[in-house]
Amino acid sequence: MTEKPTRRERMSVANIITLGRVLLIPLFLVAFLSSWPMLFDDATLLFALRPWIAAVVFVLISLTDVVDGYLARKRGEVTTFGKFMDPLADKLLVTAALLALVQTLSLPAWIALIIIAREFAVSGLRMVASAEGVVIVASKIGKAKTTFQAIAIVMFMVKNHTDILGIHSGSVLGQAFHFLAWGVMLLAVALTLISMWDYFKKASQILSGPWN
Repeated sequence: MTEKPTRRERMSVANIITLGRVLLIPLFLVAFLSSWPMLFDDATLLFALRPWIAAVVFVLISLTDVVDGYLARKRGEVTTFGKFMDPLADKLLVTAALLALVQTLSLPAWIALIIIAREFAVSGLRMVASAEGVVIVASKIGKAKTTFQAIAIVMFMVKNHTDILGIHSGSVLGQAFHFLAWGVMLLAVALTLISMWDYFKKASQILSGPWN
């Protein structure tokens, strides 16, 4: 009989940080989408800074994933709750950021759809595999996908707002940054699809499909 996790296990430092990452997602959305600069006198400057401030918030929230993972391993606090919440928190943050970019017309909806659909597909696959007693570990491709998605999201958040750095969108540097942002995003999409294929290939013993 499986023992229930104790209160200490559920509320370990790593788990608290993971929960904090979920609770901070609305803060990111408010920072990126709301008209909070209107609350201050220098609203024009703050509106120009808003995507940069939101990008910093996104990066800080994303970095908590590294912190809670390190603490869970270092302190021996790896729990079932953490294994469930950690990837869920990551998916919620990325999904929120992608939908926010689509809402602001900064990102085509088809890119967000591919990335979000991949997360649904892989999550469903891992649940099926777990039910069959098969554990599909995250690959290096999956980790690279996560990294490039985060970088691409940050670049797309600020790519149309580089004037604050003195880089005008019509300048050579502005255009170079624009193309670089698209290059990183397309690479992230490619890694998203490749990592999905990799997951399904690893599960070929429990699923039948064209990868066989």
